[in-house]
Amino acid sequence: MMSRRKIIKIDEEKCNGCGLCIPNCPEGALQVIDGKARLISDLFCDGLGACIGHCPEGAIEIEEREAEPYDERKVMENIIKAGPNTIKAHLKHLKEHNETRFLSQAVEVLKNKGIPIPNLEDEKMQTPCACPGTALREVIQENNPEQNKEQTSALRQWPVQLNLLPPQAPFFENSHLLVASDCVPFAAPNFHSKLLHGKSLVIGCPKLDDIESYQQKLTEIFKNNSIKSVTVAVMEVPCCYGMYSAVEEAVKDSGKEIPIIKETIGINGEIQ
Repeated sequence: MMSRRKIIKIDEEKCNGCGLCIPNCPEGALQVIDGKARLISDLFCDGLGACIGHCPEGAIEIEEREAEPYDERKVMENIIKAGPNTIKAHLKHLKEHNETRFLSQAVEVLKNKGIPIPNLEDEKMQTPCACPGTALREVIQENNPEQNKEQTSALRQWPVQLNLLPPQAPFFENSHLLVASDCVPFAAPNFHSKLLHGKSLVIGCPKLDDIESYQQKLTEIFKNNSIKSVTVAVMEVPCCYGMYSAVEEAVKDSGKEIPIIKETIGINGEIQ
């Protein structure tokens, strides 16, 4: 039975077959076939995107479409064959994405087969399959006198949270729009001058919020207004990439041709 859910999509033109995504998909959903990474079964893809940040070509993204429901028990059959390290990596992957239902199912399979359950409590959060966006990192900043200067706010409207904004808000018309992930203004020291200046703003978190509702709201904004350009500012972590995909799909669904500019912000604040 098919259902609508999030699942990865591979752009074959961008994929060079390097295989870096393969070890970062412990579920076994990916294989390199005929020189390209392929999704071999909808059943095995959990749609959480652990493979995205390991693709040097940007060939993998998350889309929402009709697909076979993800089956944790069938996935575990593959994972058990790969050995204890893969079992542990998979369980940590589920835990770090708060997939408690799938985690419980995985543990149940291990118990039924008499396989020891890895201890996930005494490990560092970051593992080869873990989402780097959830990893604990200390950001060390160099002393920069320029950052100490008083800056002027470039904010042109309120509110800024996408869920709170009506599609026909007057400040969208004939504007350059900045769509920013929540963490960007905190990481980028020159957010107002380098990214926000001269633009309307909407913000949201593609990891914690409903990205489908964001895409629908953005589609309505694009349909109901003459948007000159859209700048999408996201953090370098993989879980942030969903915001760019949502903007791409919204522009496509609006039926308009709107230039999209992508700005990636590093954890230490630089615009990459």
